Amino acid sequence: MVVAVAGVVSTPLLWLLDSPDTGQLVGASVQAAAGIAALVWALLQRPPAPVPGPADIAVGTGNAAGTDGGTAVTGVRRPGGAGSGSAKAERTGDATATGPGSSASTGIDYS
Repeated sequence: MVVAVAGVVSTPLLWLLDSPDTGQLVGASVQAAAGIAALVWALLQRPPAPVPGPADIAVGTGNAAGTDGGTAVTGVRRPGGAGSGSAKAERTGDATATGPGSSASTGIDYS
């Protein structure tokens, strides 16, 4: 914003130095008006409202078992934290992981 204001003010001022003729005066006035209009437009812009994502809910889920590299999740799984909505896990069941590379989660899994 500061750079925009400096540009709006300084450029027409450079044109007006050294006793301008009619063309320079008109050009500086048009340029200043366009710069002010653009600055006002930029100030009036509002950022877009965030779009709420889905609400993921897991309540009272059952048991799950991951074996030999498997994954067991009894709650909500969002790989890499994907999604923008809320996530909630209540009273989830047991999750069991056995064997190399296995994993288990009973809540919200962002991995």
